[in-house]
Amino acid sequence: MLTDRLNSNTNIRISLPAVCFVWQIAMIVLFGVFIRYDEESDVRKWIEFKVSHNITSDIENDFYFRYPSFQDVHVMIFVGFGFLMTFLKRYSFGGVGFNFLIASFGVQWALLMQGWFHALDPDTGKISIGVESLINADFCVASSLIAYGALLGKVSPVQLMVVTLFGVTLFAVEEYIILSLLHCRDAGGSMVIHAFGGYYGLAISWVLYRPNLNQSKRLSGSTYHSDVFAMIGTLFLWMFWPSFNSAITDHGSGQHRAAINTYIALASSVLTTVAISSMSDKRGKLDMVHIQNATLAGGVAMGTAAEFMITPYGSLIVGFCCGIISTFGYLFPMMEKYLKLQDTCGIHNLHAVPGMLGGFIGAIVAAAATEEVYGREGLIETFDFEGDFASRTVLTQGGFQAAGTCVSIAFGVVGGVVVGLILRLPIWGDPSDDNCYDDEAYWEVPEEEESIPPVLEYNNHMTRKHPDM
Repeated sequence: MLTDRLNSNTNIRISLPAVCFVWQIAMIVLFGVFIRYDEESDVRKWIEFKVSHNITSDIENDFYFRYPSFQDVHVMIFVGFGFLMTFLKRYSFGGVGFNFLIASFGVQWALLMQGWFHALDPDTGKISIGVESLINADFCVASSLIAYGALLGKVSPVQLMVVTLFGVTLFAVEEYIILSLLHCRDAGGSMVIHAFGGYYGLAISWVLYRPNLNQSKRLSGSTYHSDVFAMIGTLFLWMFWPSFNSAITDHGSGQHRAAINTYIALASSVLTTVAISSMSDKRGKLDMVHIQNATLAGGVAMGTAAEFMITPYGSLIVGFCCGIISTFGYLFPMMEKYLKLQDTCGIHNLHAVPGMLGGFIGAIVAAAATEEVYGREGLIETFDFEGDFASRTVLTQGGFQAAGTCVSIAFGVVGGVVVGLILRLPIWGDPSDDNCYDDEAYWEVPEEEESIPPVLEYNNHMTRKHPDM
């Protein structure tokens, strides 16, 4: 029986609970050893901090500045990414449910990994966390969710936990190299999030190539309703992307400018996406795949340069070009044909390429920065030319920005290949080639609802669609 064979291939009754319980217990132990509240969330430290800094009101706590942005980013991670992956006709549970699972694990591991690299007190050996730590943890896990997009429907939840474990670890390392050692600026994560996450997922998918995946072709498409649900994810991402790109920038003009630039670029990419989608069809009809994905490319590409003085019309140009490039990527999917790479969600067109372009756009804008535009203090504030980097010039900064983009791609590709080889071991309960893209492999799926009797259609909006009734 097909059901018996499906269950035998994908039985994770032992492996998934074991991974969840053991890893969560490990998180409890590690948090108990390392994690503590920072000076703005610990009651005693906050009172002492207010006294030492002559602060009279609790409204000066960083929570009130950062939490609105954290809310927006959090919605993007759990609702935006989750619903964007519900376009497959029989994999909506897996799209939003497994996104929920790996994001919940990933943020815990990210608080530890990023804390060890950025917030570890050498005297106490403790990591202090606050609201900005939560935002950075969401950023960190976003790269693993992007990678999930390439693997959607083809891997087990246990494999996804492994992808997240290594993805968060690799992210923390490459982020430290790019932002701390190379001293790059990347407020919205074009380099460290999108380019890394995109090529990480693509590399894993390349190693896990399935030559007989066409056996599941019947389930690889969408339906009217699944596309509507995916569009909900698109709209949440599109609306909150200005918060994503500006969430951890410095208070003041930088954060303000990042939101404006992202807002404008996103709007521009919508129009060019619609234009190319319509032009590509003989009857001028739009493709929902393009609208769900390529309309977001402007936000991805604006991540690095968002806080720079790229000018409003420069932001429009970035969105204009990236909407076109991303849509063409969906129109001419050559990855599987030439590279034997199966990319379920098309993350190559939405994250990898726009992220790479965003990194190089940031490098160009940084190298072109002048004192006439920024002012001397503005250059120091925007590019953080202080301390060991006080003597760095804008041309040198541009070179390091380009180098940072290459580092993120290298980490994604090499790390993805290694993780892909680990996931090829026959111990993970992944589905067979003829059972991919199907929720029944890992979920209890209710039976299909019966169709509405024709007589009831007169009570809803179907009336005008059936004038002959």
